Amino acid sequence: MRAAARWTQAHLTAHRPAAVLTALATAGITISLLLATALFAYAADPWQRAFTQSSGAHVWIHTQGGAPVGSLAGLDEVRATSGPFRTVRTTASLQPGDARATLELRGAAKRPTTAAPQIVAGRWLDTGTDTGATKGIVLESSVARAMWAKPGDTVVLSGFAAHLRVVGVADTAEVTFRAGETPGVAWVLPSTLDASETGRDQRGRTIGLQLGDPADTDYVVQRAVTQLGADQITDVSTWRQAKAAAEGDNQLLGRLLGLFGLGALLAAALAVGGAISTRIRGHLRDISILKAIGFTPGQVVRMFVALHLGLALLGVALGALLTQVVGTLVPGRIGEAMSLWRQLPGHAWLTLVISGGVVAFIGVATCLAAWRAGRVPPVPVARAATAAGGRASALTRRALGLRVPPALVLGWRGAFHRPLRSSAAVARLAVPLLLITIALGAWTTLDRFTSHPENVGLPAALTARSDTLGDRELRQLLDSQRQLTAYPGAEVQALVPGQTGTITLRGLGTDARPYPGAVVEGRVAHGPDEAVAGQGLLDLLDARVGDWVRMTVAGRPHVLHIVGRGIETTDGGRVVSTTLDTLREGDSDDAAPGVSAPSRPDFYQLILRHGADPDSVRESLSKASAGRLEVRETPNPADQLSAVRAVSVGLIAVLTLIGLVELATTVGAGVRDRSRDLLALRAVGLTPRQITAVIVSATAFITLAAALAGTTLGVLASQWLIDLQGRTSGWGTGIAQRPAPGILLLVIVVAVLIAATAAVLPAARAARRRLADSATDLL
Repeated sequence: MRAAARWTQAHLTAHRPAAVLTALATAGITISLLLATALFAYAADPWQRAFTQSSGAHVWIHTQGGAPVGSLAGLDEVRATSGPFRTVRTTASLQPGDARATLELRGAAKRPTTAAPQIVAGRWLDTGTDTGATKGIVLESSVARAMWAKPGDTVVLSGFAAHLRVVGVADTAEVTFRAGETPGVAWVLPSTLDASETGRDQRGRTIGLQLGDPADTDYVVQRAVTQLGADQITDVSTWRQAKAAAEGDNQLLGRLLGLFGLGALLAAALAVGGAISTRIRGHLRDISILKAIGFTPGQVVRMFVALHLGLALLGVALGALLTQVVGTLVPGRIGEAMSLWRQLPGHAWLTLVISGGVVAFIGVATCLAAWRAGRVPPVPVARAATAAGGRASALTRRALGLRVPPALVLGWRGAFHRPLRSSAAVARLAVPLLLITIALGAWTTLDRFTSHPENVGLPAALTARSDTLGDRELRQLLDSQRQLTAYPGAEVQALVPGQTGTITLRGLGTDARPYPGAVVEGRVAHGPDEAVAGQGLLDLLDARVGDWVRMTVAGRPHVLHIVGRGIETTDGGRVVSTTLDTLREGDSDDAAPGVSAPSRPDFYQLILRHGADPDSVRESLSKASAGRLEVRETPNPADQLSAVRAVSVGLIAVLTLIGLVELATTVGAGVRDRSRDLLALRAVGLTPRQITAVIVSATAFITLAAALAGTTLGVLASQWLIDLQGRTSGWGTGIAQRPAPGILLLVIVVAVLIAATAAVLPAARAARRRLADSATDLL
């Protein structure tokens, strides 16, 4: 044990920079994986964030008005309750004649502590100010977005003589509003609820149950049905349903970060394995001496494994400690994500699993590399007196004949005269460069969404609508603005054959002036009954461009010819877009009984001129309309993924650190190999400076080959991965953007310069060594 400890100490002293880089790289990998997990829970799972922050309920029970729902609080599995609340089912609109949304009004004297609505705009109800002539209402955010409602607006409710004023908008962890399927949630004071003139069949009670164990959800629902009676329960919703409904496109962030973290772990394992293999080749004589004095092969292997597992444990502990201590102090979404993640169930065991996985993965690579040390014979074998590469190749001799600098020729030959060993070094160094290129591809794709949204199906920067302006007056106002072009639009929910859910049927532009949407397959729709569909809709219907599809809107069928596929980032790509003329063709003649034909567009999509500022245009429109025109920014998916930019910088730094570990191995191997050739190089007349140039150029050539391979494969991999994500999320392929050639060239040049700079000092030291032509230099 004492001899092993002394050998380990000597080994660390001799390779101190490489040991430090290995520990730091492992710490960086651990940090990136932990941050990826935290950010996935924060950004890719908005429901979990809302559930944790609001102390949400796992089960919501909706019953008839006379049901004793309060008795459910006594169930053994129930930890806390929200309510019970008296409820009224009603419909709401901002103005008479507007599109209506179904609401479940809940009477709440004060803001509940369990399943507490999180106010995102405005305020909560106030018994002192919201009980006058104009009573207040708080809307859940999804139904507020569907109604275009904001604090200060007036809401018309069926069954209420007086209009209600929106005083707040709140987020919840319940199933969100979906037209025709799930009613939206709103809160009013009990006195406001008493003023409802709706019948008893529209009145009920609702209670939220927070359980001690979420796994008891189904059992608690069964007990509630048994206790209250099936005839008393009108609806039941659980946290699983809400979570499934909330999952969507935001998962891209967590997947990207997880991919980078796992890729960095693979790169680190390869770098550590390569470093061990190279050190074993450089210390064959020392290992033989250890065996000669009595060390068994197993003891030698265990020494190498213990040494590098110790470095891995040190790095993992450092990374986990920094993440736990400093993570919550980072400003922005990263700090918020870490704070939230600590409150989530399973945080402690996830940290242990990730940390243990990093150690285990690196440990496997260490064992595979250290196994070779156990096979080293106890008696060193002298190397052949001739160079391993044999005679110089015809290309080498021709290059020397053309007076190419000897340093470059000999450096090229030294880099690749052992093909297997050189290929392994190139592959290990190419992995972090490949991942860096993928990160740059993700960054460039986000820039495309931000700087050129018209190329990814988002040509309109603003959407405008008005409840008070007439359509002619509104068109005149929009046409008077030179900074924009307005296109009328409308959206309806449609049913497709064999489906119980709904899709979005959108009419944009007119036959005379089609909407300039981006089409990645086929062509734009410009004729009668022609439409462009999103990938999610094509997958849902198992259709392709060129097919005819049938859908039903308010009982009236629409048969459309899909002539193109566009990039649709909303509703999971389950969107079909046609012209407004096609959407409303025959409405007045073929509309279902009781369904009035729409007389005006629901909104206008505003495409700004190049260089126009959306905020300035919105302010100008607001002033021109005296506040009667509501203008919103078009949601951009890049806004939800802004954290990718900041985290990508950290991941690139981690990958650069891993690359430096591998580079240190490559430089050490090159210096050791060239040290055996120093006498021959000096014999042919090379100066120490030229010998240094040979070693530096050999390292640069290996790095250049790795950079070319890594960036080329990285460009292809990033495009494939991003398009794969786009297809599975319903957006569709065609969203990936390759990094600019200048950026890729910069990555290659920087990698080669770093490699050359890192090799200068060790090469200069080796070139100035005084060597004796003895057996010790040949072993």
